[in-house]
Formats: sequence, C-alpha cells, structure tokens
Amino acid sequence: MGFEATYADFSADPARLSNADVTFHRARPAGSHLVVDAGGTVTLDFEVEDPRDVPQVTLTVTALVSKSGPSLGYAPVDVLFQGEALAENLTVPGGGDLPQDNVFAVPGRLLRKGTNTLEIRSSARARTMLWLYRITLDPVFERGRSERARTAEAARDSVFAYRTERRPAHAAASAPWQPAPRLLFHVDRGERSLPAQLGWRGADGAEAAVSFQSSMSDFHGCHRAADGTAYEYRGRLTGRWPFTAETENLTTAPLHRFRTEEGWGGSWHASQELRLLVEDGAVPVERVTWRDQRGNSGVAVLHDASAEAEVAGVEASDEFREAHEVAGNLLEDSRAKWLARDDVARLDFTLVRPAAVASYSLTTANDYPDRDPRDWTLYGSHDGRTWTPLDTRTGEVFEARFQTREFAVRAGAGAGTDAGLRDDAGAGGHRHYRLDITRNHGADGIQLARVRFAESGGGQAFTGYYQRWNEGPIGYRGTPVPASPTTAARRLAVDLEAAAQGLAETARSLTALASRLRLR
Repeated sequence: MGFEATYADFSADPARLSNADVTFHRARPAGSHLVVDAGGTVTLDFEVEDPRDVPQVTLTVTALVSKSGPSLGYAPVDVLFQGEALAENLTVPGGGDLPQDNVFAVPGRLLRKGTNTLEIRSSARARTMLWLYRITLDPVFERGRSERARTAEAARDSVFAYRTERRPAHAAASAPWQPAPRLLFHVDRGERSLPAQLGWRGADGAEAAVSFQSSMSDFHGCHRAADGTAYEYRGRLTGRWPFTAETENLTTAPLHRFRTEEGWGGSWHASQELRLLVEDGAVPVERVTWRDQRGNSGVAVLHDASAEAEVAGVEASDEFREAHEVAGNLLEDSRAKWLARDDVARLDFTLVRPAAVASYSLTTANDYPDRDPRDWTLYGSHDGRTWTPLDTRTGEVFEARFQTREFAVRAGAGAGTDAGLRDDAGAGGHRHYRLDITRNHGADGIQLARVRFAESGGGQAFTGYYQRWNEGPIGYRGTPVPASPTTAARRLAVDLEAAAQGLAETARSLTALASRLRLR
C-alpha cells in the first residue's frame, strides 16, 4: 500500500487528522469548518511509503463559499500539489447551505517517497470567505477509503449535546427564537456511523423530529409539545464525547442498553448491542427513530419487559436418551430438542428462586409437526407436591419449525384440577412449574426445542424494525442488558457522593445559623 488513510477533518476543533499535519495562514476554526479569508493558505503535509504503487491519487476538497447578503459570494482558489497547480482560480459553488465535494485527479508522477505537500490558496481578490470542511486523499483504486475512516473516527464521539431554541409554527421570519431545554442524545448500534436524522416521542405525547448538518454542528426540525402546540425547532452543538461508563452521569434520563435480535429468513438472529439515550428536558421517551449518514434507519418502540426466570433444572416423564433428545436440551440456546415417546408428557421445572411467572414460551422442534403440543396445562407449586393450575390451552397450532410462541399466564382460567391439591400462590410466586401436555397433533411422540418462563418487572424492552441502505426492512427487537455489579456500585457511589454533598451543605447552613444565634 502506497500510503494510509489520509484526511483533515475541520468539523472539530482541533481538527481530526490522519496521516496529516496541517498549517494555515489567514484562516481560523469556526466550529463546523475552517474559515479561510482572502489571501489565506491551508497546507497539508502527508507521508507516502511507496509512490510506485500509486498511479494516481483521488483528492477531494469539501468546501463552500460564504454568501454576502443576497450575493452568492466570490472566493476563487488555487489547488497545488508539490507546488504544481492542479487548479487555478477555481470557483467553488456557493450560495447554499451544504458544502460541495470538489474532486481532483493527482498524477502519480507528483508523488514522492516521504513527505508530500498539498496547498489550498484563497485568492487575494476574494470578496467573501472560503469555508473548508475536509480534505481526503486516496489511491485511485481505493477511492472513499479515507472518508470511511474519517466517518468512523468521528462516530466514536457519539454523545451529543445541543443548545436549542424554538418558535411557534408559521411565525414570521423575523419572529424571535426562544431558548428551549438542552438536547442530549446517544444512539449507537456499533456501526460507527453518525446520525443524519433523529425523531422521538415522550411518554406525555410530546414529539420532535430533527435533521443534522453532516458535521453535526447544527440541527433543524420541528417539535410538538404535550398540549399539541407546534414549534419550529433548531439547535447548535455545544459538546460531544465518546460513550463511557460515566455517560449516565451527564443526564437524568435513562440510558437504555439492549441485547438485540434481527428477524429475517423466518427466525431471529443475534445482532449488535443498541444504546439509546434521549433527554430533551421533558419526560422519558417511549419511541425513537433514526437514520444514519450511510442511509441505514431504525425504529424502537419502548415497552415494559419481562425478565427471563432462571431455571435450575428440568425433569421429564420420558425422554429419548439414546439420541440425546433429553429434557435438558429445553434449557439450551441451541436447536437440540427434547422428545418423549408418548402422546402425553409431563415436564417439571425448578427455578433458581421463586418467581411470579407472567408468561411462558414454547419453541417447536426441527421436524414432525404432528408431535407439537396441542392441549396442555401449566401448574405452579411452592414445594413440588401440591399444585395450582395457572394456565390451560386447547387446540393450539404452531405454523413452522423452530417457531416460538409466547403465552400469557391467565391465572388458572379454565384450568383443570387433576394435579393434586391447590397450593396458595403467594406474593413471591412459585419455585416449581409443571407443563402437563395432554394432547398432540396425532403422533406417538411429543417434542419441543425450548421452554422459557418470564416474570414481569424486567425493565424496558423494545420492538421495531431496522433497514439497511438499499435493502428491505427487517424485524428488530431488544431486551435490557443486565446492569453489572460494577455499574450498580458506580451508581451507588454517585448517589452517596450527592448525599454527602447535601449533608455537608446542610451542616454549613446549620453552623452559620448557630453563629448568628450566638450573636443575638
């Protein structure tokens, strides 16, 4: 390879650089870009290891000419490589709000081993300013490599804070903007791509949708308050940081971390962790939508989750041990199955701790649909001897192999009473659960691939969809990532520090009050 990814990104201050050193004259950082005045120069030096491997370089200069009132502006530039002009008196398009990509072919003969120099000079005759956003250089057969590297590096700073303003919808252009609460957000599913659009809805019905400048310096959009009032909405970037364990300390809104799955090909597949955080000064959000700068988009609707109850063991009335199709397979995340060689069967599950199960799920095995359960009753027990009927199902049908169906516990509605004496449910739930399958779909055996139990109160999960650029939408869902002991300890430490500060402040106030009382 002739040289590594090479770029200068002026959307940050200091600029983000890769394989580059930048100096400038009569130029200054301006948040999302570098302002180059008339007669100004920007010089980029970069290293080439072996120029013989590079027949041509693709140079991309992303820039914009500032306007002067209604005028489109005028700031011609010269572009030089090793002192040789690639372009002279080039007029970069202006008059708009978005920077333009100006692409040049650099002949391979101009490359030299070691340090190479690119110069961009704004004419002394310029009447307005050149706004320089970024510079990238790539071997011609690897065009876009440096831009991808730049975007990935920029996406590491994935926590954004904005100062916001709003004004009533359809207000006059001269109507003043009023300050609004800070917007802080973080949306990341591990793809290292900056957001292009973001939308959210709060639990009180308020909602907003915004679109960002490619540099993330600003956003513009709309906001509707909980009372239905519509506003024009905008924001200016005030800070951005990498995500760390301390991110939660920046906000009072909940940070959601989800283990996710994507639904395609008739089943669910594990995917990257998703992190969501949106704080706009109001109530927590219940829906988030986004599109990133690569064109990928997603929607997550948050809802209460059920936590999976941990099973210590399972025993079956029968199992096919010779083929290793045993009851223990029901607890594994694999496609191994349990098979009972009878048209009725019973499974007894023991939980690690008592749990009030709110729902349970059954997953069909790999073959023979006539072995699927059709009628069954779920029982609960404290001691494994006396049982309470919790849920009865009849005539159930599974439509596919390895299909998972979830069933809500209906507190014994319609349940039979042939499992022995009923025990009391109790607030803590049961430790033992029995699945008594009394009928299948006609075979001489019963089989399942998985059985799971879920209890309420498991935090928030989400359901939605995800769509990669130029592909169709797929199912998307997630369950909360359990907080680690370290995270819990850190939160406790923060709470204790806050409490200690509060007590110290109270002590100082009481001391001052005592001093005043002594003087009276």
